[in-house]
Amino acid sequence: MENSELSLLKMAIMQSWNAVVITSADRAAGYPVKIANPAFCQMTGYAIDELYGQSLKMLQGPATEQEVINRLRSCLTSGEYFEGITTNYRKDGSPYLVRWNISPVRDEVGDITHFVSVQQDMTAYAKVEDTSKILGQALDAAAEPILVTDAHAKIIFVNQSFIQVSGYEESELIGNTPTLFKSGLHGDDFYKNLKASLMTAKTFQAIFINKRKDGTLYHSEQSISAIKDQAGNITNYVSVGKDVTERLREEQALRESATVDQLTGLFNRNHGKALLSEAYSFTLSREESMSIILCDIDHFKQINDSFGHPVGDQILAQVSGLLRKSVRGNDRLIRWGGEEFLILLENCTDMVAAELAERLRLRIASEQFQNVGKVTVSLGVASLFQKESLEQLISRCDEALYKSKRNGRNQLTLATMNEFPKN
Repeated sequence: MENSELSLLKMAIMQSWNAVVITSADRAAGYPVKIANPAFCQMTGYAIDELYGQSLKMLQGPATEQEVINRLRSCLTSGEYFEGITTNYRKDGSPYLVRWNISPVRDEVGDITHFVSVQQDMTAYAKVEDTSKILGQALDAAAEPILVTDAHAKIIFVNQSFIQVSGYEESELIGNTPTLFKSGLHGDDFYKNLKASLMTAKTFQAIFINKRKDGTLYHSEQSISAIKDQAGNITNYVSVGKDVTERLREEQALRESATVDQLTGLFNRNHGKALLSEAYSFTLSREESMSIILCDIDHFKQINDSFGHPVGDQILAQVSGLLRKSVRGNDRLIRWGGEEFLILLENCTDMVAAELAERLRLRIASEQFQNVGKVTVSLGVASLFQKESLEQLISRCDEALYKSKRNGRNQLTLATMNEFPKN
């Protein structure tokens, strides 16, 4: 090798960012140092004069792994390539994690004359890895379900809480996409808003209706955010969720308790009044028809007195069920009083309402009621007249109901203009 090439090689070693050290192959002398570049001196804290002629055993200490050193010695003895990671110690006694490799240098006849080692201080990397490990453990232990995807929406991480709530194993989720959880209950606009938010790196917050592995649905309150690198490019998406199924169920139960009669499952009177008022205003604005039916169980007080209130409650529930099965899909059923029911019929004429009322009467009269036998109902039907108030409509229907009762019960009466109050 020419002098110019040797000079170039020396400059390359001395200017290398990696720590480079060359030792003699003299085993008896402990493989003494012959050359060490500035990076090696900086890493170890020793000057070249302090290193020259010394064995690198001087860098070992209590935390140096003996298994790695034994493997190193074996490779040096046999002249094989070595690579390893262990803890060494600087001149000031501070430990550092080093990754290094050693290659034998042979002369023209193949004898090993030296060993060259390229080393790298891994302490900072190890701290990052430790921090990442701690963060991973923290995310895994978090109570909230957490999911992380890459920039292409491929799942790269899920914590234990997410695994538990979704019902999937980790191996089934990694590499998949969140479309796995789609329930089909969100419209196109929902996903358009989601995509638009994420494309602009805005956080998207919403309650998702997700599907578990077993097909059951759950409500997840999720916050999805984009993560960017230093160049501003999106690298990942993170979703932090919370299973709010039970909370929503409780809220729904509270809403129902304020609007629904607990015994019959029908709307209660207070909510019924609101529905009637809303329907009345809507009917006037559209100039459409509107009818109501009042239905009262005949001889209900006698049933309570003879069989007891539990049986009376049973009759109320059974009649409510029959009404529910018999009305149209958009009709509203209201428990108006003790044994009295009001049926709100929007966009419905008096004749259609009367036909429905008669079907209800026949349906109930044909039913066999446990403990009691046959039960009948009396009904009043009224349709909204022009310039009639809601109170007047209900009053006319109520008068028609009591005509049915006065005339022998188990019948219906259609309210006419005769019941309309005179101005």
